[in-house]
Amino acid sequence: MGARAAESGARAIREAISARGEANIILATGASQFTMLQHLVAERGIQWSKVHVFHLDEYVGLPITHPASFRRYLKERFENKIEGLGSFTYVNGDAEPLYEEIERLNEAIRRRPIDVAFIGIGENGHLAFNDPPADFETSEPYIVVELDEACRRQQVGEGWFSGLAEVPSRAISMSIQHILASSKIVCTVPDARKRDAVRMALSAEISPSAPCSILREHPDCTLFLDYPAASGILAQAPGRL
Repeated sequence: MGARAAESGARAIREAISARGEANIILATGASQFTMLQHLVAERGIQWSKVHVFHLDEYVGLPITHPASFRRYLKERFENKIEGLGSFTYVNGDAEPLYEEIERLNEAIRRRPIDVAFIGIGENGHLAFNDPPADFETSEPYIVVELDEACRRQQVGEGWFSGLAEVPSRAISMSIQHILASSKIVCTVPDARKRDAVRMALSAEISPSAPCSILREHPDCTLFLDYPAASGILAQAPGRL
């Protein structure tokens, strides 16, 4: 799953560099991205000096030194393993004032159309940190969002925090519309706890209450699933996948 997702995204990166001389990508974090990132940094033939990376989301108020910091995650699992990367625009969730950080991010990403967005889906169906009911309308690239309890409990369940009270209640997140503006979306979704979210993505009514359902409106979005994540679909349609 992770290897196939990385291979698909790497191909699109190479094609963008060949066509325009550079590639712009979005990277997500969380347990769902572990194997994909491991394989992506090992891909051959990518001119990383021509790749510009944007960070998908980050908790508000969490320093980069915290074990759950998404900046720390991406530095350790991606940036530090790449030699001569073009640029990496991180979301500084502990910046003050916060609105200036949002302005900085929005100005930076508006100059660079995204070729590939590497994302996942949350247990509650969120994309980035756009929990239900998600904002499907805003055209702002980055926004401040409130995290619902299901999302915060997922972070505890994955081991990033020792208890719910430690999980921040707000985050800076890339908006739904800006994720959809990516030319290609590579969505990696492992684990049985995500099977309801997978069903939501594939068959729920497209609405803010099921954020991942909107992926069906994208012309080039591929879900990469492992068997546990796909088990709900396999049970409903044996032999078809």
